[in-house]
Amino acid sequence: MKTVTEAIATPGALKRLADEGVSIWLDDLSRERITSGSLAELVASGSAVGVTTNPSIFQAAIGSGKGYEEELADLAVRGVTVDEAVRMMTTADVRAAADIMEPVYAASGGRDGRVSIEVDPRLARNEKATVAEAKQLAWLVDRPNVMIKIPATKAGLPAITEVVGAGISVNVTLIFSLERYREVMDAYLAGLEKARENGVDLSGIHSVASFFVSRVDSEIDKRLTALGTAAALGLKGRAALANARLAYEAYEDVFTSDRWLALAGAAANKQRPLWASTGVKDPAYKDTLYVDELVAPGTVNTMPEATLHAVADHGDITGDTVTGRYAEARADLAAIEALGVSYDEVVGQLEDEGVAKFEVAWRDLLGTVAKSLESKGVDA
Repeated sequence: MKTVTEAIATPGALKRLADEGVSIWLDDLSRERITSGSLAELVASGSAVGVTTNPSIFQAAIGSGKGYEEELADLAVRGVTVDEAVRMMTTADVRAAADIMEPVYAASGGRDGRVSIEVDPRLARNEKATVAEAKQLAWLVDRPNVMIKIPATKAGLPAITEVVGAGISVNVTLIFSLERYREVMDAYLAGLEKARENGVDLSGIHSVASFFVSRVDSEIDKRLTALGTAAALGLKGRAALANARLAYEAYEDVFTSDRWLALAGAAANKQRPLWASTGVKDPAYKDTLYVDELVAPGTVNTMPEATLHAVADHGDITGDTVTGRYAEARADLAAIEALGVSYDEVVGQLEDEGVAKFEVAWRDLLGTVAKSLESKGVDA
């Protein structure tokens, strides 16, 4: 298998993907990746033009202890709280990654070169706390290319408007349903309108809407398998792509509206769709499925490193695989619904599970850091 650097040096899948208007972001970050030069290499080769993080990524990185030993020792001596220690380590990593990404940020006019950090997932259903945390994270990282991640919960929607209205770039995460996606886009436009009223330069505000992909197939496929009929089994592996394609149709609709055009005239930037959770969960599917089949201009695909390597090695990028397939997508979702698999029930469950999983990861991280601080003789 070719390395990512070798693959990008030739006219391979990663270059074709970029040529089709898809920005490739890495869905991973750690202190080791920063200090080893791994992230810088991906940037230099053009393999990744952005970075996303989430509580699970930080739990894995800091939980491993690699690269954090000295900082943990210093924090223990200072007697900081566990929450403060975690916030300092995560924002330090994001700040360092943002510095590495700065040349991409400058060259793309702020479109790429972005690094995302998520608000404390325990605040996902608290609007005011989410807004306050988002402002604090933006201040702590103190880099123009940071994006603050806000979950697309009901409480998150007005928080998105407030944070964008304050001139802060936002990555809206944990989007599963088409209805919620339209609400997210509406919240973003409302935020831009508020920013314009506040005299904020709209050209400096960027946003992505992270539409989760593989988890939709995982849950719906499980229900189709339980049904066991030929019709049900024949629909496996089609729900996630159909859902994402219809999300892109909604994006095209909103960002050609008169409301948007008025903001575009004030130099506002579109909120790009970002395909998240693009690592394939079912080994029966091709490992590049959610990249090959979600190619559309003006999108972002954030990939775990394994998926990035797989695309570089054997991705099949044949052009736009989204627009023009909306009728097919609607038919697939309708067929699944007709079998008794409720779309609304599935996407509601996935949102609840997504928030819960990030809360668990964050609490696990806090527990790991607490033990580390205690082992150094400090009462955390």
